Amino acid sequence: MKQVILGTAGHIDHGKTTLIKALTGIDTDRLKEEKERGITIELGFAHLKLPSGQILGIIDVPGHEKFVKNMVAGATGVDIVALVIAADEGVMPQTREHLEICQLLRVKRGIVVITKIDMVDQEWLELVRDDISTFLIGTFLEDAPIMEVSAVGGKGLDELIALLDSMVKEVPEREAGSFFRLPIDRVFIMKGFGTVVTGTSISGSIKTGDEVSVYPQGLESRIRGIQVHNHEVKEVSAGLRTAINLQGLEKEELQRGNVVATKGSLTSTRMLDVTFHLLPSALRKVKNRSVVRFHTGTAEIISTIVLLDRDDLTPGQTCFAEIRLGEPTVVMSHDHFVLRSYSPIRTIGGGEILNALPQRKKRFSEAALAELKILSTGNLSEVTEQYIAAGRFAGTEEAQLPFLTNASRKKLDEIVKTLQAQRRIIQYDKEKGILIHEGYYKEASEEILNTLTRYHQDFPLKVGLLKEELRSRTVGSNNPKLFNSLINHLTQEGVVVQEKELLRLKEHRVTLAQDQEKIRRQIEETYLKSGIQPPYFKELKEKFPGNTAADMLGVMVKDGILVKVKEDLYFHRDVIEGLKNRLVGFLKDMGEIDTPQFKEMTNASRKYTIPLLEYFDITQLTMRVGDKRMLRRK
Repeated sequence: MKQVILGTAGHIDHGKTTLIKALTGIDTDRLKEEKERGITIELGFAHLKLPSGQILGIIDVPGHEKFVKNMVAGATGVDIVALVIAADEGVMPQTREHLEICQLLRVKRGIVVITKIDMVDQEWLELVRDDISTFLIGTFLEDAPIMEVSAVGGKGLDELIALLDSMVKEVPEREAGSFFRLPIDRVFIMKGFGTVVTGTSISGSIKTGDEVSVYPQGLESRIRGIQVHNHEVKEVSAGLRTAINLQGLEKEELQRGNVVATKGSLTSTRMLDVTFHLLPSALRKVKNRSVVRFHTGTAEIISTIVLLDRDDLTPGQTCFAEIRLGEPTVVMSHDHFVLRSYSPIRTIGGGEILNALPQRKKRFSEAALAELKILSTGNLSEVTEQYIAAGRFAGTEEAQLPFLTNASRKKLDEIVKTLQAQRRIIQYDKEKGILIHEGYYKEASEEILNTLTRYHQDFPLKVGLLKEELRSRTVGSNNPKLFNSLINHLTQEGVVVQEKELLRLKEHRVTLAQDQEKIRRQIEETYLKSGIQPPYFKELKEKFPGNTAADMLGVMVKDGILVKVKEDLYFHRDVIEGLKNRLVGFLKDMGEIDTPQFKEMTNASRKYTIPLLEYFDITQLTMRVGDKRMLRRK
């Protein structure tokens, strides 16, 4: 059965609570103070079985100006609002404010109920009705039905119930959403059960036994039991007044404003990107960095509003803004909020959440405003792409997209596949499912190429740059997995060449100037003449200026002129090749050779013979068996 919530709105003492009791038989004023003072202070709850069999959940809100924050909490999740206006007083200050709040929270359906008609004559009632019709012009209730009732005498109640029954049929089914969310409006202890929270479920579904998290604290719990309209149920979905028995949590750990949600689904924040509309009825402009009271769900948080494209906002205008929260909360994109002035306290405006987990933005930044425009007016594909782009070089985890976009996984899976096929986004980490926008992927690739280009210009004699050194120099791609993805892409494209741990541009070639060629010949002659007992390189490089010999060494090793046997010990290739042939001949004749025999063959000291033997082992010419070497069978 479809789940529908009716919420009341209206000025104090206009008969909201009396009307609900007349309709349902339930007195929603449950506090001792409420009964003593005769006014509603806290939210009240009731339900009505309509002639069609549909159960209508009802939230009764306080009308006194001191308790408007409670009214805002109650308006969360309302499908139909009943704007209650007393016939003997007509439109009053909280009538206006409550209607403004309902508009800011995007309530789309409602009726107007004129109460206490037994207290006025027909002529006065006609005047009040005309006044109400004029008041509603330009609001979502402009064409709403206006019902006249007497809760005391019962006049008009049957007609009101029939109207509600027909309206409920027109309310569409709620979209389930990705996660279960229930903003808490009450916390209490029920004897024999423990901690119970109540609220209106605004998305998703939950079952008894499911694990949940309570935000923003991140507390974990399990559902022990669920009640809807005082009846035990196994499962609850969006749009129901719900009581949840939470296992393992104390009453003192929870409060109004917290949110019960699917375990691990949400992320708390202290900052939000929003569209903010300042009501035409606001008494003054809102200046940048004004302190305000931020209301969303059932939470009220003292916050600062930062106007991103202007220094002040005139009543009736709308702009992009950043809300910096005095304490953490959890919301999702497309949630609506209300702002009230800090002092004196009055509703001044509200709007829609665009980004529930933003980065701080620079005011008047064209790029930042363009990003917010996409989040505000773009389709789901454009919005998804923007959230991935917002991750910059770090990228965005695909698993976080349902939270960021407030869209279903099924829709997002289709969009991500399409964007990947179009190469608009790239998945560079399959294990974590991290996506990066092609703009940042391309920028990081260009940064790698620019770094290599500068390196080749600065060190023309070096073959290439060590892979890890290149990564450390490349700010955009210093993430190892992104860097490896980029290198794989660049090598596959044939732009970059990888030789062991060295990376170079494909077109890079070491070309020697005349003086460099002279140094190369001097080094080669030295290694040729010294044969099997060459100088260690640290001794040789001291004969040449600066780092010239070291640079030349790299070139000669890459070209195969010199062979590295161990650190700082190099031989000319002809010397190594000649020794190799002699060793092979000896082993073919004798079958094996030990260190003294090899030393006698080479007529060299141990500081050369031992490294050479180990070199032939490493290059798999020989294999060591005990103290002897034998030819390795291919």
